[in-house]
Amino acid sequence: MKGHIRERSPGKWAIVIDIQGEDGKRRRKWHAFAGTKRQAQEECARLITALKHGNYVEPTKQTVAQFLDEWLDFIKPSVSPKTLERYAEICRKSIAPLIGDGTLAKLKTDRIDAAFAKALTEGRRDGKGGLAPRTVHHMRRIFIKALNQAVTWERLAKNPALATTPPKVERQKILAYDAVQTAELLGAVRSTRMFIPVLLAVMCGLRRGEVAALRWRSVELGDNRRQLAVIQSAEQTKDGIRYKEPKSGKARTVALSSTVVAELKAHRAQQAEELLRLGIRLEDDSFVVAQADGAPLQPQSITHEWVRILNKTALPRIRFHDLRHTHASQMLAAGVHPKIASERLGHSSIGITLDLYSHVMPGMQADAAEQVDAAIWSAVKPER
Repeated sequence: MKGHIRERSPGKWAIVIDIQGEDGKRRRKWHAFAGTKRQAQEECARLITALKHGNYVEPTKQTVAQFLDEWLDFIKPSVSPKTLERYAEICRKSIAPLIGDGTLAKLKTDRIDAAFAKALTEGRRDGKGGLAPRTVHHMRRIFIKALNQAVTWERLAKNPALATTPPKVERQKILAYDAVQTAELLGAVRSTRMFIPVLLAVMCGLRRGEVAALRWRSVELGDNRRQLAVIQSAEQTKDGIRYKEPKSGKARTVALSSTVVAELKAHRAQQAEELLRLGIRLEDDSFVVAQADGAPLQPQSITHEWVRILNKTALPRIRFHDLRHTHASQMLAAGVHPKIASERLGHSSIGITLDLYSHVMPGMQADAAEQVDAAIWSAVKPER
């Protein structure tokens, strides 16, 4: 196995590798290279070594954009429709316009870094500036995942995106209402169809999709058992609504306060009466939060209605999802153990809860210091 270089024009080289096939016939592999003669010789030596050790990657003319389309088709059966939509949007509308015309086999870390830098300064599709660092960070993560598959398929010898510099992402401040604002909110929405969605989010910590997917068969309002089970979440895609497992991948049970139980009982009675006027009977399989005819609500409809109603109040503008943060913040600030809060919120681990919400307990360290101090000195005093 040997190779040599040929100069095609100043600074442009052809690297020719001679390979002995299994049939005994000699074949040649050609690589285009730009650089000095010394650099071309080093690249030739590297390719020969890669061939000897089985790390050689056959050169192809497939572009990055073509590969990304192939990768999206490959992962389609293994990811949720919503995840596929997000991946496709980022690959085709964010990554491909910046770097999609490049040849996959020639993709280098410096070009990827340059593409991400450009995305930060002028990556918006409307031409009004750059993308947020968090968006570019997400682009990088998806591109790394895609190119890992290119390595597995032996399209690349190594993943050039792994060595790229990730953008600095500042931690987003969690927005939440205090107890007074929460009470004002519940009063403002009580006469609207958003009352129960808001109640479930701010008093039970349910996510928007979990609110939209909740059915009466999962709600127990008896004297002995007052709880609801979160077993599904509604996900809105371009093809419609699909119901899937909650975000953590497992169901959870959320205990209900007496106030929430009373409100849900009143809501069920009112809902049954509305449906009866339409000749429809309320069933256990009916949705807790639904349209006037019992049809399920789209998650986006909840968001749109939330924004419309919130704009009529003097309350700070927060997302519907921030009502869940409100519930979590108020639980922890009231001294509820983080493990209980984690289970109620459906986090996969208590670490997620502590990482997200420890800032709402500014006196936690001071309280811990005082408790340890009191315990130690109470043990020391008898010895004095």
